[in-house]
Amino acid sequence: MRQAAIYPGTFDPLTLGHLDVIERVAAIFDRVVLAIVTIPPRKSPMFTLAERVAMARESVRALPNVEVESFDGLLVNYARLKDIHVLVRGIRAYSDFEYEFQMALMNRKLAPDVETLFLMPKEAFS
Repeated sequence: MRQAAIYPGTFDPLTLGHLDVIERVAAIFDRVVLAIVTIPPRKSPMFTLAERVAMARESVRALPNVEVESFDGLLVNYARLKDIHVLVRGIRAYSDFEYEFQMALMNRKLAPDVETLFLMPKEAFS
């Protein structure tokens, strides 16, 4: 049995790199939840939440096992609410890895049953 995964982010806007990761995650997992952060910490979004959700839904409409939702609060709490135990994070460069590694360690401390999977987009989208 394959599982579900959450790919969280601000997606402000959704990029070709994001889409590349989404397509590859959708080929690995039966269900993928593209979870858009309602109020991004330390960021001022260019697009409203409604616009980001609408753009994401339009972008993934050809992928039947990908759904788009918004969330706020701790990601691990959202994962528990959805009963999903895999988080996907995209890594473009080593500097992304340092930040994402710290977040993954904190998430593991808060929710040891939730794993983080790192994927790199194709080189053309890095």
